[in-house]
Amino acid sequence: MLHGVILAGGSGTRFWPLSRSDRPKQLLKLAGSRTLLQQSHDRLVGTSDEGSLLVVTNDTLAAGIRDQLPELPHEAVVVEPMLKDTAVAIGLAAVLLQQRDPEAVLAVTPSDHLIRPAARFRDGLREAAQWAQTPGTIVTFGIPARSPKTGYGYIRRGEALTSKGRLGSYKAEAFEEKPDLETAQGYVQGGAHYWNSGIFVWSARTVLEGLAKHLPATHAALQRIAEAWGTPQRDAVLRAEYEQLERISIDYALLEKAERIVVLEADFEWSDVGAWSALAEVYGQDEHGNTVHDATLETLDARNCIVHGPPGRLVALLGVEDLIVVETRDATLVCSRDRAEEVKALVKQLEQQAALQAYT
Repeated sequence: MLHGVILAGGSGTRFWPLSRSDRPKQLLKLAGSRTLLQQSHDRLVGTSDEGSLLVVTNDTLAAGIRDQLPELPHEAVVVEPMLKDTAVAIGLAAVLLQQRDPEAVLAVTPSDHLIRPAARFRDGLREAAQWAQTPGTIVTFGIPARSPKTGYGYIRRGEALTSKGRLGSYKAEAFEEKPDLETAQGYVQGGAHYWNSGIFVWSARTVLEGLAKHLPATHAALQRIAEAWGTPQRDAVLRAEYEQLERISIDYALLEKAERIVVLEADFEWSDVGAWSALAEVYGQDEHGNTVHDATLETLDARNCIVHGPPGRLVALLGVEDLIVVETRDATLVCSRDRAEEVKALVKQLEQQAALQAYT
């Protein structure tokens, strides 16, 4: 059976001041009437039963996630006692789902991406699940690179494989880190690179065998957690084991060492909604290149700006270009549009100043 796994522990600091430590990006309505988390859940409905879907998160966000997804059973929200990065989060989901279904196939997705249309995405997951039936196979989706994005990771494709459906399928030769602009331009022009969607489909057995081979201590700890999961000792064992675990991403733990990765060429629209600048793609632009979300915008000789404010709030721009303006109840952000990725660094600075920690 195909089981959905949503990774929902991220902090989403690039969307400050709208996002906060207890209300990160995935819990916000940045692209429609449903939050990004709710949309991630909705996309998986129909590919896996409600009882087989897991959301992996942390204690700070668990209550908010349960409020937004009341249809999920309480135990479907798996709460990590501390952050140990994606290798451990995915491993925990794999070991718990394998207990229920020894042949479980996992569709692991971030909680804060925008994917349209959902039906086409679900079809892609079903196709990926066919590939994942082969032992040791990891399947991911490559997004055709429309422009030289320096904030995205890339996948370099290799030889074409025999298709199992409508999507082009290739051997994944390498995962490339976020490039500089010149390198990204070369990727787009060369045509052999995709944006890395961060979505993976693989069997629980493949995940756990990979961890046993490359991170044996982590694998052993996850097995002990699984053994204690249905007992009164669960929380104590979970915390004790997590304290000893190595913090490492799935990229370094398994993907860089994997021998068989299949990349499917996605035919759905995708955005990681990674910073305020992404709203221009989500909501479009007026004739002057300006984008507004929620607020009312009035401009005079203003171009290429992105504005967010509370519904009904008037934001007026005069004689400015390439700005991001975000207004909330207790904080306002004004920054250059080409430095939107650096909002994360600004939040870190605020966190270090005691007088300003309440704003994070």
